[in-house]
Amino acid sequence: MTDIIQVEGLYKIFGPHPDKALEMLKNGISKDEIMKKIKHGVGVSDASFTVKEGEILVVMGLSGSGKSTLVRCINRLIDPSYGKVVVKGTDVTQLSTKELRQFRQKHFGMVFQHFALFPHRNVRQNVEYGLEIQKVPPSERRKRADQALEQVVLAGYGDSAVRELSGGMQQRVGLARALALEADVMLMDEAFSALDPLIRSDMQDELLSLQEKVQKTIMFISHDLDEALKLGDRIILMKDGRIVQTGTAEEILTNPANDYVAKFVEDVDMTKVITARNVMLKPREMANYSTDGPKAALHKMKTCQMSTIFARRDKKLYGVITAEDAAQAVKDGTRSLDDIIETQLETVTADASAVDIIPLLTRLNYPVPVVDDNQRLIGIIIKGSLLAGLADRGTE
Repeated sequence: MTDIIQVEGLYKIFGPHPDKALEMLKNGISKDEIMKKIKHGVGVSDASFTVKEGEILVVMGLSGSGKSTLVRCINRLIDPSYGKVVVKGTDVTQLSTKELRQFRQKHFGMVFQHFALFPHRNVRQNVEYGLEIQKVPPSERRKRADQALEQVVLAGYGDSAVRELSGGMQQRVGLARALALEADVMLMDEAFSALDPLIRSDMQDELLSLQEKVQKTIMFISHDLDEALKLGDRIILMKDGRIVQTGTAEEILTNPANDYVAKFVEDVDMTKVITARNVMLKPREMANYSTDGPKAALHKMKTCQMSTIFARRDKKLYGVITAEDAAQAVKDGTRSLDDIIETQLETVTADASAVDIIPLLTRLNYPVPVVDDNQRLIGIIIKGSLLAGLADRGTE
């Protein structure tokens, strides 16, 4: 994937003499000491990272870690003190005020924690606001606003007053407003933090569902580790204005960069994080539905020392056969798999979490098949491989 955002050596120092604070930072003096000695606040210190096109990058940390300051430096709602922010080949830090305004309108959509909706405008008019600023013609504004409302499951609410909507629905209006801009990058600053836990979980699910369709590049700010693990393709963890680790959920949980990260993630339920990809085994043999019979299937099961075997048809997973059924068919002189193959299979994708796989392992009389988008078998999960994967990562 292409890097759509590149951040290099970014600093944000609050105070009249940032050069002095920068020198102190480079000499190893802490953020707290700088505040005590020269009354300058360090919002971001030497941040460098990239954001890939179409990914959700979650920036997380405790209050005061610098995560919101960092994301607001990306679109220069806060001007960085030093460093570069390159978005689609343009260094945002070098743009004039007029150029920046035009660049934001074209490339950035932003969703805030507290909705930031206009109470005197109806839902559609709120969604149209950014397009209005861009001087998009009214008919086009309405069309794009209604399309965005449909994307966030608010079709038909365009004429409703904002006050008539629940908190979750109001946040979806804010999301629709960003989507209507058709911007390259969406910046979401604690977008779901003000919502009740159940509504928040629903909004996370809706964002993931929406992302499958629209594939936006999203920087999502959160202080909630569970939210970061659920949403992030990658995660940046910050402390005292610095990035302490960047990686996937799996990388951060299994290989914490230091004691701070280890402490931060120690209470995570690994069954929600470990995926099929981490624990699946490569299938050693598969039956070919078009050419194999019960005897061939039984021979392949013996070869790979399994009591079941999956069968493919036209390169796709078609069904499963048990050794017991195959042996009986051989005894009966049957040469076809038709009467012994089970084609109503329950499958998972490589991104399925262990918490979703465990009930299947308990219920099914065959290994859990892992398939790709074309329904081809790419792995199998047995109880032993899952338990070993969990044990390796310290989960009982």
